[in-house]
Amino acid sequence: MIVDPDLLKRVHRDVGDRLQREQLDRRRQGRPELSGPAKEQYARKLIADVLREHAEQLMARGQVPLDQDAERELAEGVHARMFGAGRLQVLLNDDSIENIDINGGDEVWVTRAGSATHERVDPVASTDEELIELVQGLAAYAGLNSRPWDAANPELNLQLPDGSRLSAIMGVTDRPLISIRRHRFEKVTLADLVGNNTLSESAAEFLRALVSARQNIMIAGATRAGKTTLLRAMAAEIGPEERIITVEKALELGLKKDTERHPNCGELEERIANSEGQGAIPMTQLVRWTLRGNPDRVIVGEVLGAEVIDMLNAMGQGNDGSMSTIHARSARDVFNRVATYAIQSAERLPHEASYQLIAGGLDFVVFVSRHPKTGARRLETILEVNGFDQTVQASEIFKANGAQTAEWTGVMPSRADELEAAGWDVPGGVGSW
Repeated sequence: MIVDPDLLKRVHRDVGDRLQREQLDRRRQGRPELSGPAKEQYARKLIADVLREHAEQLMARGQVPLDQDAERELAEGVHARMFGAGRLQVLLNDDSIENIDINGGDEVWVTRAGSATHERVDPVASTDEELIELVQGLAAYAGLNSRPWDAANPELNLQLPDGSRLSAIMGVTDRPLISIRRHRFEKVTLADLVGNNTLSESAAEFLRALVSARQNIMIAGATRAGKTTLLRAMAAEIGPEERIITVEKALELGLKKDTERHPNCGELEERIANSEGQGAIPMTQLVRWTLRGNPDRVIVGEVLGAEVIDMLNAMGQGNDGSMSTIHARSARDVFNRVATYAIQSAERLPHEASYQLIAGGLDFVVFVSRHPKTGARRLETILEVNGFDQTVQASEIFKANGAQTAEWTGVMPSRADELEAAGWDVPGGVGSW
């Protein structure tokens, strides 16, 4: 049977209100808020309570309550809206799908692993209004903070319960636009990336040594190039004895979920302003806060602006082994991109100062790409930052040739001693110089 959509909305709203009141009471009492399985279990209890009260109200008015099957379907519908994704969930459950693009509720496109072809699939909502309500429901319960999505807040970025990243826009387009990037490999290793031809074995060994030697690394590439996946794989090389703090605009990395590899991990997520324009906590502030949290390593999921200054300052002042990702067109373009962000910041750092900051904090740039037709990802370049002389000086240690993923160029890194001590075997048995 089909659940009454109006009843579904009412029960969802009532349960959501009760859950928010419980979380508020916990904060006031100094108790930790419910999260993860505990939050979901408590929500199921609230759903049962609301449905029982609804049945009692119907009987008090002499009306017939829902039968057992209808009530079960209603309960699952409410749970799906709160912790799943409604009709979207079918697509999210399909492991072959990498990206979902929605141009209004009835126009849905997907791309699958190993392909760049856009395939049209069934609608996920009957109307645009239903689609907006679905996403608003997800935004209320996903991530660390409830995120509004309405006329006053037309942009939304959040992590779905399964780890997928959702971006949505409304108000500035005729229909709501939603893009979901699936992360098919939440727990991924460098060996996995060797297995799917993203990395060569020699490059994987070099990257392991970079992590072990506590080099500061920036992973660069275009959208969907696999930056986050590579960052996860490199983070998997960090020992469980180390304390990691991650900073993200919207939670995506999910390192904290892997308690075996990262038992001591803190996650910080940017908070946007409320409807009165108050309460915003930008990534710049979060990066500064990490330095007071006794981290062994700081990982910024994606550098998008002025926080790059604080990130590089942290790298240059003793937070060795830190990592981040950044959008760029090439490995060397990273330096110009960082300088552009820096000059747009409140400090308005000139390019020369930015380049000096890069040279003083960043050790390596790792650049990955995605083939526009096949969707295949590969390592293109590894640059070593060697210092500053009018601009950032860098040497190319690994480089892709033709259709092959990057291999050693024969250039010996200036940090070779540190890397060999961390387990890097120089290709061809060249040894230390």
